[in-house]
Amino acid sequence: MSDPIVTFDEAAVRGELKELVRQTVEDTLNALLEEEADDLVGADRYERTAEREAYRAGHYERGLTTTSGQVTLRMPKLKGMPAIIERYKRRETSVEEAMIEMYLAGVSTRRIEDVSEILWGSSVSAATVSNLNDKAFEAVEEWRSRPLTCGYPYVFVDGIYLKRAWGGSFENVAVMVAIGVNDDGYREVIGAAEGFTESAECWREFLSWLRARGLAGVRMFTGDKAAAMTGAIAEVFPGAAYQRCTVHFYRNVLSKVPKSKRSRVAAMLKAIHAQESLDASMEKAAAVAASLDEIRLAAAAKCVREGAAETLTYTRFPMRHWRRIRTNNAIERLNREIRRRTRVVGTFPDGKSALMLVTARLKYVADSEWGSRRYLDVSLLDE
Repeated sequence: MSDPIVTFDEAAVRGELKELVRQTVEDTLNALLEEEADDLVGADRYERTAEREAYRAGHYERGLTTTSGQVTLRMPKLKGMPAIIERYKRRETSVEEAMIEMYLAGVSTRRIEDVSEILWGSSVSAATVSNLNDKAFEAVEEWRSRPLTCGYPYVFVDGIYLKRAWGGSFENVAVMVAIGVNDDGYREVIGAAEGFTESAECWREFLSWLRARGLAGVRMFTGDKAAAMTGAIAEVFPGAAYQRCTVHFYRNVLSKVPKSKRSRVAAMLKAIHAQESLDASMEKAAAVAASLDEIRLAAAAKCVREGAAETLTYTRFPMRHWRRIRTNNAIERLNREIRRRTRVVGTFPDGKSALMLVTARLKYVADSEWGSRRYLDVSLLDE
């Protein structure tokens, strides 16, 4: 006799589980509201005490959209006390943030209305989406343009390209990003701006904007080799040194080396920056260039001779800082986060939405553990 076949309605089970979660959230929120009301009033229901600060006056119902679905809250009415939950608030913050992020990612207003209906069982109006967008833009723009009130001895700069609609066609646009290590040794995102192209004029405007917001105390900029960037740095911050990112230098040299020899040449290049002093590194660079000539890699040897010196600026600073200030790795994490969020968008409808999403993502990362860990012991600069 064969075993009986057990079947179940998967859709029905999912529906029951979703309703169970929604009901649990509703019950929990209502229980918390009652406890909060007791704490605010300063007395239990019907209790008379000298410490009482307000009086209950019944309840009223209101809907709240959460990530678990639409719930009904029984709001305690408190005489002499403001509302426990902000007046007119109808959605959980995480839901608002999700809708803001969809808008920033270029999702149409109509699509956001449809998605909110599917996910949370409650549609939002076009006016609500517009208001959320305005709210998001104001917060992001305020953070992007905030004054810079301390010194930043080290600044890392880079540009990242995104696609956007422009005059009926689609073109790449550069978003220039700067992060700084402040006087306390923590990293901060200090700038993000649309630059169209990484031209000398764009870099000059970007750096001038940073200076106008208070950027000061810069001892060294680290970035990729670009004549437009280095010229702008020398013009706007003439007292700051420039460090060419060693990783970008390696990539440039290795692009002139056949694949079969890249591992060997990469080890030779890393040896240049493993020395204990500027003089030793320059001697090593000369030896590496000579070795490259011997194996008939003249183009790579020329890159080493012409570019090694500008990758060794970091040797003027404390040795314990070298590993972190000689590359643009400090900004690469941010670039990966930006690309991860912008890749799903593809082409942005305009420059404003592109800059908003990039800045919102930068703010998110900066507010995380990334910005809360000390990056360098800056006090070593004064020794």
